Amino acid sequence: MPAKTTTATRKPAARRRKPVPRARIGKGLTVPKTVPLHARIGMRMAILAASQMDAHKTTVMTRKDAAILRMTHEGCPTCHGNGQIFTKDKKTGAFSGSRPCPAKPTKAKASRVKVALAARFSPDKRTGLVGWTCPCGKKEKPRFRDAKEATKALRDHEKKKHAGKSVGGAWYGQTGNATPTGTPVPKPRTSRPTPARTKAPSKPAPKPTPEDGIVSSPDFSNPDTPLPEGEEYEWSATLTLGPMKTGKNPAKDRAGSYTPPPGATVGQLLHGLRSLHAKECGIPIEDVVLVRYSLNKK
Repeated sequence: MPAKTTTATRKPAARRRKPVPRARIGKGLTVPKTVPLHARIGMRMAILAASQMDAHKTTVMTRKDAAILRMTHEGCPTCHGNGQIFTKDKKTGAFSGSRPCPAKPTKAKASRVKVALAARFSPDKRTGLVGWTCPCGKKEKPRFRDAKEATKALRDHEKKKHAGKSVGGAWYGQTGNATPTGTPVPKPRTSRPTPARTKAPSKPAPKPTPEDGIVSSPDFSNPDTPLPEGEEYEWSATLTLGPMKTGKNPAKDRAGSYTPPPGATVGQLLHGLRSLHAKECGIPIEDVVLVRYSLNKK
């Protein structure tokens, strides 16, 4: 009688697991009412501290992603070392969205130590990220990867504080400097040797050059000054609401870049800044006062 042969059982193929969202610390936890008062206060403080630590960890992870993009796209002529490109409105020159840099990375790898230091201690740790602001005074510093995540956080704020209705909030992106090198260190001044008896006639001091970038050629202080097409400019401005009064006035500083369309002038740029500020604050454009502005070529 032939021996019985056993066939090996075939294991079923492993199923592909669906991605599970990262667990949030303290999510779904409630404080029971049966414990003493001091225990309830301690549990609430522990849950609040855990949620704050989790939010900080998420922010650091986002900064690390932005630091990796900056390091792998260092010297990229397309995104200027930012890793992503912020799109602008052609009419106002304001930020309207963001998209990844389509160019090939200049570096294949980024040092883990440099990424950790850049995400925590670098002055450019928020460069390449997006934040949002609301006219009610609430705002978030740049800590989101793209405009979609910032818009979602803004909508959550509007649901909690404004019954789900928009009041003119907007998001903004933070870009780095056009040149990767830092600012040059000024040389120390040397004292002039004074003559023993006679004093030489002093020459008139040269006129100081304004630090705001307004120079005589071209004259950016004139609203009719044309801005050539194809060139990029960096601008910064301080705007306030209503006429200036004696004492403190609520003002807001803005900065960004601008690529002029054909036939653009300095006046059109300033009008766009006023209209952008009026739209975000929900006020007429006539109530916006431009305190100062500067304009530089990149």
